[in-house]
Amino acid sequence: MLETAQIFMQSQLPMIRLRIWDVADIAILSFLIYKLLWMLRKSSSGRVLRGILMLMLAMWISSEIPLTATSFLLNLVVEYGLLVLVILFQPELRRLLERVGSSRLGLVFTSNKATPMDLESAITETTAAYTDMSRDKVGALMVFERQNLLDDVIKTGTALDCAVSSELLKNIFWNKAPLHDGAVIVREGRIVGAGCMLPLSGNVNLSRDLGMRHRAGIGMSEHSDAVVVIVSEETGSISAAVGGMLKRHLAPETLERLLRNELLSDSQEEKKNGQSQLVNLILGRSRKEDQT
Repeated sequence: MLETAQIFMQSQLPMIRLRIWDVADIAILSFLIYKLLWMLRKSSSGRVLRGILMLMLAMWISSEIPLTATSFLLNLVVEYGLLVLVILFQPELRRLLERVGSSRLGLVFTSNKATPMDLESAITETTAAYTDMSRDKVGALMVFERQNLLDDVIKTGTALDCAVSSELLKNIFWNKAPLHDGAVIVREGRIVGAGCMLPLSGNVNLSRDLGMRHRAGIGMSEHSDAVVVIVSEETGSISAAVGGMLKRHLAPETLERLLRNELLSDSQEEKKNGQSQLVNLILGRSRKEDQT
């Protein structure tokens, strides 16, 4: 018995050979499946996905028994299934393509213009403005751009180029100001747009007490990797949306800490590595070796 097992292992093990490309292939497929499930976790399309899995199970059962008529009908459904899937998952596919198409691939070859000092100042001024606007119940909506470019969103409002300051933000969001209804876009620590229109969230499970400002903030965080901060005009509550998730009733200190964690860590890492990061990846050097 032992000899038989040894012969089997010796004959089968040589056939199991993993190349580096096989590992990369598995990693890519795992990542795509994870991202798909992540996008569908709170959308109505998740139920559609479960329906597709049940359909595949029914096909397997009908082919095993076999059920000729049922199997024939299910095969016809699968033949036209690709078109049906594109129609059903159109919002999710468009969201994925938008995020891929708007990614800053050029950052691999060029250094970021933003400095930690710019972002530090922007975060400090934003926190000060949100503290006052929360107290006075002045509605506000700000979007901090990260890797995904928001040029199309900026085009819907008024293009600006100025430093972030508490007084400027309070003037923009003053309820009689012409730009107070839209969103302020911050890129690399500077305001680049105001009065911008954001896409509304398609999540049907959102709380009914959330207004259009919160739904727009969540929608923007669903369509990009931006950090969106909101002040409710009704309650003065401060909220933040990241990755489609809304964090509500934030204290000013919590808001500042969240912005630092989400914005400063990435900026400092890019500033530290710069253009040498790509070279280090190609040569296989570690960060410690680069520092030495």
